[in-house]
Amino acid sequence: MTERPRGMSVRVKLALSYAGFLVVAGIALFAVGFLLLRFVPNGSLTVDGGGWAPNRANLLEVFVRYAWWALALLLVIGLVGGWLLAGVVLRPLDRITDAARRVRDGRLDHRVALPGAGDELTDLADTLDAMLDRVEHTVEEERRFAANASHELRTPHAIIRTVVEVAQADPEGRDVDEVLRRIGATNERAIATTEALLALARVARGGALDASTVDLAVLVADAVEDERADASARGIRFTTSLDPASVTGERGLLERLVANLVHNAVVHNAAGGWVRVGVTAGARAELVVENGGPVLAPALAATLTEPFVRGAGRTRGTGDGSGLGLAIVASIVRAHHGELALTAPPEGGLHVRVTLPR
Repeated sequence: MTERPRGMSVRVKLALSYAGFLVVAGIALFAVGFLLLRFVPNGSLTVDGGGWAPNRANLLEVFVRYAWWALALLLVIGLVGGWLLAGVVLRPLDRITDAARRVRDGRLDHRVALPGAGDELTDLADTLDAMLDRVEHTVEEERRFAANASHELRTPHAIIRTVVEVAQADPEGRDVDEVLRRIGATNERAIATTEALLALARVARGGALDASTVDLAVLVADAVEDERADASARGIRFTTSLDPASVTGERGLLERLVANLVHNAVVHNAAGGWVRVGVTAGARAELVVENGGPVLAPALAATLTEPFVRGAGRTRGTGDGSGLGLAIVASIVRAHHGELALTAPPEGGLHVRVTLPR
């Protein structure tokens, strides 16, 4: 970025404008004085008793002489007073500029924190502080996301390399079918993680949605049917209560939202457990997905929407998920101006409530 050539400072401009205003006001007053002097008669004037009185010429001579001195004084007062007054007015702006420079140099935790009553400058400072809060939060999220993503994507490749090295070290004892199975399963896991990352990045970009009217109950019914076979194999019972609830949003993203919630409820469940799914329509459409399972700490439940955070911590659990399901759900809910609430019941499992505008 090329550096701008320095011009006249705002303080100098304000001082000149104050001085110019005073001079113009003085000239206006002097013009009024000249107009009034027109009513003074010219020539020799005498008063009762033979005294002398100044005429128009005498008054103009004195008026003009002192008018120039008065204009010069107004100019000096305007420049000096304007310079001092501009310094007081612009002092908060200097503080805002200093904060912006510190942030530019990497101090994302620095804030303006401008004191005083509300005005245009405090509004600007508060807006800048709010923007910096959001930037700092986003940067921290991106750093954690990059660190977690690098770990998640490195793990399957390391597993594949280990499997290949072991197979190469023991040509006689290796089971080719088992090697291929393990490599295929690990590769599928890497592909699923990559697809989830791409979906999360797409939603996080905040682009315009291809909105249409979608019945949330229909999406939920389809997702339940897709998971019913896996649930039956583990003895998990489904209970559904689906009222028609039309929402406006991008169908593909809403399908992913519902599928992730239902899939998580099945995967992170105990054998012989239960899943309850409900859709209600009021002022806002509400989707509730509840499931049984292990007891989760409330503090952990609050972090499940962060990328690669799982109920069992950062390590993979029995569900072998990517740790991105609820992170994608949270991003989709934000993109549709909805609300997401996660609760860990004391008896175990997870309670998820999603509300979306009708």
